[in-house]
Amino acid sequence: INNTVVDPKLFDPKSFADFKGDVCIVPPNSFVLATSLEYFRIPREVLVICLGKSTYARCGLVVNVTPLEPEWEGHVTIEISNTTPLPAKIYANEGIAQLIFLQAAEICETSYKDKSGKYQAQRGITLPRM
Repeated sequence: INNTVVDPKLFDPKSFADFKGDVCIVPPNSFVLATSLEYFRIPREVLVICLGKSTYARCGLVVNVTPLEPEWEGHVTIEISNTTPLPAKIYANEGIAQLIFLQAAEICETSYKDKSGKYQAQRGITLPRM
């Protein structure tokens, strides 16, 4: 938590504190990682985009999830940033984002599974990997 520089190539897991509970207080100008309850298996002809919900956005909480690529599978790691100068509450097991499933007109040439993506089959919160 007290690192001076966050380096994705030399990530120190000690820079995170593990927390489980019904309510999480996100410190000002900080962020937390969360995980989806659901385990996803994305078909080869589908791409999924995740967007944060309005209520949290209007409170200064930004939800970021990278696209779920064709044939990716796993629990989604969700990044939640508190852009405000105040602590912010988030609640477990309540909707914070919505997923948009896009059906492709063609099957993708190279899927996430074909590339042996480093986050394939991740379970729970997954920290940065290089």
